[in-house]
Amino acid sequence: MQTAIPLWPNGAPGALGTSSNDIPTLTPYLCKSNATGAAMVICPGGGYAHLAPHEGNDYALWLNQHGVTCFVLKYRLGSGGYHHPSMLNDAARAVRWVRAHANDYQIDTKRVGIMGSSAGGHLAATLLTHFDLGDTNSADKIEQQSSRPDLGILCYAVISMGEFTHKGSKENLLGKNPPPDLVKLLSNELQVTSNTPPCFLWTTFEDKSVPMENTMLFAEALRKNQVPFDLHVYQKGGHGMGLKDKFPFANPHPWAGDCLFWLKENKFAN
Repeated sequence: MQTAIPLWPNGAPGALGTSSNDIPTLTPYLCKSNATGAAMVICPGGGYAHLAPHEGNDYALWLNQHGVTCFVLKYRLGSGGYHHPSMLNDAARAVRWVRAHANDYQIDTKRVGIMGSSAGGHLAATLLTHFDLGDTNSADKIEQQSSRPDLGILCYAVISMGEFTHKGSKENLLGKNPPPDLVKLLSNELQVTSNTPPCFLWTTFEDKSVPMENTMLFAEALRKNQVPFDLHVYQKGGHGMGLKDKFPFANPHPWAGDCLFWLKENKFAN
């Protein structure tokens, strides 16, 4: 049984209370064998209103099979009264936490990725474009670590807060009438630089909840900034399907095989 670990033992910055909704956590999923030393922080989707287990637990169990140590993030949500930057703070803290505890889990600090689906994909993309290198003067050893992931996996991700956004995710993240500069800041296709980490992107032509334009805009921005990426648009499939299979994942959706090939190329998986 996996045990959730609070990201801030004394309470998260900006916490509105002390209930489960106010306590962001990481749940480790350890490889039984063949660990590569790579780690993945996983951000489940759910429109910034809830967290979908099949986009957290299932991804972690699948990646464990291929040698990737995983940490599923429970981040704060709009349904719990939170807005930006609480979610980004949680994701950044998660990556820092994994690096700070690398020795405990036999993890290579230069192989720590982030993965997200739907709104969790937006959160992952936000960290991929809004990271910092840590505060070396902090008394907190976790805060001294960089929050820059070494790569990202974005599954049918919300990327933009503009024309092609998912309205529920936008409202839960930014509130009802966010100022234009905040909408621009969190439209992650506008925030890509040459220092954005390499990414694996996938979506489906049939996705009616989060249009494929989100993924395409991010891919275009990566290309303009010469950031390596793998892009897959599958004709069939709606939104939120995850692996489309359950443990032990004998027949997952083809994106899983494509992603595994990419992870092997990037020395993350075996």
